[in-house]
Amino acid sequence: MNKALSVINLVVVLLLTTVYFYQFVYTVVGAVCRRKRPSYTAKKQHSFAALICARNESPVIGELVQSLKEQHYPKELFDIYVLADNCTDDTADAARRAGALVYERNDKTRVGKGFAMDFLIRHIKADRGEDAYDAFFVFDADNIVDPEFVAEMNKTYDQGYEAATSYRNSKNFASNWISADYSIWFLREARFMNYPRMLLGNGCAVSGTGFMVSNLLIKENNGWPFHLLTEDIQFSVNCAIAGHKIGYCDNAVVYDEQPTSFAQSWKQRLRWSKGFYQVDAHYLLPLARGAVRNKGRRMTCYDMLMTVIPCMLLTIAVFAANLFVAISALTMPHYMMGLVLHTALRYLLFSVVNYYVGMFAYGALTVACEWKHIRATNWEKIKYLWSYPIFGATYIPITIAALSRGKVEWSHIEHHSSAELAKEEIR
Repeated sequence: MNKALSVINLVVVLLLTTVYFYQFVYTVVGAVCRRKRPSYTAKKQHSFAALICARNESPVIGELVQSLKEQHYPKELFDIYVLADNCTDDTADAARRAGALVYERNDKTRVGKGFAMDFLIRHIKADRGEDAYDAFFVFDADNIVDPEFVAEMNKTYDQGYEAATSYRNSKNFASNWISADYSIWFLREARFMNYPRMLLGNGCAVSGTGFMVSNLLIKENNGWPFHLLTEDIQFSVNCAIAGHKIGYCDNAVVYDEQPTSFAQSWKQRLRWSKGFYQVDAHYLLPLARGAVRNKGRRMTCYDMLMTVIPCMLLTIAVFAANLFVAISALTMPHYMMGLVLHTALRYLLFSVVNYYVGMFAYGALTVACEWKHIRATNWEKIKYLWSYPIFGATYIPITIAALSRGKVEWSHIEHHSSAELAKEEIR
């Protein structure tokens, strides 16, 4: 038993190290290759529309629309649309007062951002024409958008990218440890995932908000047919399989409001985890085939495969097996108990310490590299690093809960205005 346990532990460690080694390469590239690239001059200013699907977001929708109206881009080439989706407050009126073009939807059966997006796109095309816009931007109602966002995304679109994601920062990093660790998570994704992907010529992944999709892709997909709980990952995976490379625009910045309650965080990440399982069920085999057969996009398919495949379940299973063996060893003869306990406890200790140190280092590297871009004091940037590994570890029970839950639905997360957040941070 002791020898078999040692072999299993070693095989799992080597397997996971091998299949995720490419992410270590991404980290090195993201940390080293940060020289500012020559600014691309777009040959044409294209027409865009911002799409915002909002449910009971009256406290924040006006601020987002205002930040979009202040874009340094020709007004005649950029329109702002808000869909008040199943709202029971005055989101629609607040968006109209701010200057957005507003639609309303009341559908209690087809609930979710994917259905809302498809509704909004179809109505815009019906009212404005199939080719009224070259591309669309997708934002969440709680976002604030940098004034150069559209101009910078126009450069990316002009280089031939049919879809692109942006630099996702946070407007409430310092509210508490939950918002800070969320922020580090997304900064890490931008700095050490999408930026290296772009530099190495691989396809990137969109992340919920602040992304662009061309009218060509909308027409190819006959609207927005991505209705799983994680429609952003579903879209990214679909692009990888179909051969559409998603770009990344480092200079297009969107500020996102992160949850500050663990209960809200649990619900949101439970939906994400369940959504990943849904993506696995639909796309795992096509992704695996693409990683082997699709010349020119093998790495993108492999990257997306390793992003969605539930390898954490393997880690959890092996950890649980070692814990079970360690407890069971207490009933064994003394000479066997020592050997088995040594092997099992060594693996358990190695796993916990290695995970915490590794995640802490990853978080610290992210904060160090993105220091100037984090909206917080120097002390606030440092003091929440200790909890970053704990934040990551909470995905373990969330992953298990998502696997055991039969149905997970969208749940509303309350957002605040940036003025209210500033007051909270001062207190």
